[in-house]
Amino acid sequence: MSWWADGEDEPDEYDAYDEADIRSRPNPKGNRPRSKMRPEHADARIARVLGVDRGRYTVLLDEDTSDERQMTATRASELRKHAIVTGDRVAVVGDTTGEDGTLGRIVRIEPRATLLRRSADDTDEVERVIVANADQMLIVVSAANPEPRTRLVDRYLVAAYDAGIRPMLCVTKIDLADPGPFLENFRGLDLPVFTSREDHIPVDAIKAALVGHDTVVVGHSGVGKSTLVNEIVPGAKRATGHVNVVTGRGRHTSSSTVSLRVENGEGHGWVIDTPGVRSFGLGHIKTENILKSFTDLAELAEDCPRGCTHLPDAPDCAIVEAVEAGRLGDIGRARLDSLQRLLTTFAR
Repeated sequence: MSWWADGEDEPDEYDAYDEADIRSRPNPKGNRPRSKMRPEHADARIARVLGVDRGRYTVLLDEDTSDERQMTATRASELRKHAIVTGDRVAVVGDTTGEDGTLGRIVRIEPRATLLRRSADDTDEVERVIVANADQMLIVVSAANPEPRTRLVDRYLVAAYDAGIRPMLCVTKIDLADPGPFLENFRGLDLPVFTSREDHIPVDAIKAALVGHDTVVVGHSGVGKSTLVNEIVPGAKRATGHVNVVTGRGRHTSSSTVSLRVENGEGHGWVIDTPGVRSFGLGHIKTENILKSFTDLAELAEDCPRGCTHLPDAPDCAIVEAVEAGRLGDIGRARLDSLQRLLTTFAR
């Protein structure tokens, strides 16, 4: 007799455990759980980030080849917590033809050689990444209208030396005021200086210093930074503004950070123009790194006691003793004052 009996099914002792009629709750996201494994993207193409605009990145592929082209890319979801900035080298996948309407995807940020950062103010330890992989910084100030700010330049120098970037200085509008007294503040530093006036901008000299380098250009609003960039990069078309005659402040004209190719007969380099700022917070920088930007005083500090603060009340400070003895002249006293102001700002 077959085990399959005719007629009604006999009750089974395991029927109470039958879950065939149970409705399982679907995945609330409507898809399968994502794996934590990510593809290696071995076929990704390396590109230079030229600019960022509302979540879209303009990148340059096959740089310095006959196939060089720009394309637009977006950021992969796994990079959503990582800042991608102008100057970054990134790995791109997807449609990399650069044709209209195409969109690639950035899947990896290559290791950075340098990273220029700032914070909102000196009490904010949250850093804002400005530029990656720059090896030079061109600090632009004006001799007048607006007046040059020594303290702001000191802060740029601190940020540059902290990031391992070589600083340079360009003083504009020297036809309005003598830049000599201002430049005396930096006489002890190894700081290349360019000067320009309305009827003459030393384009050739500046270009020669930029070729072969990635140079970030920084400066206070209204100092003529965008005008300078437009001169050394024809066709850049960076917006320019004017200075308010009442407040003496410039109006923000450049609203984004962008890389532009600068060329001369010897080769080419990249200049990275940044929006003008009126403050440059250094809350993210360690106090012990500030002295690095004052190379003339750093040499004297080698004779200081261990743990010396270099502040006015520091015992046996070699820098303070040298200045009080007149060994560095009036400029030495100004440099020490600038150093101590920054050190006091970051005293915890």
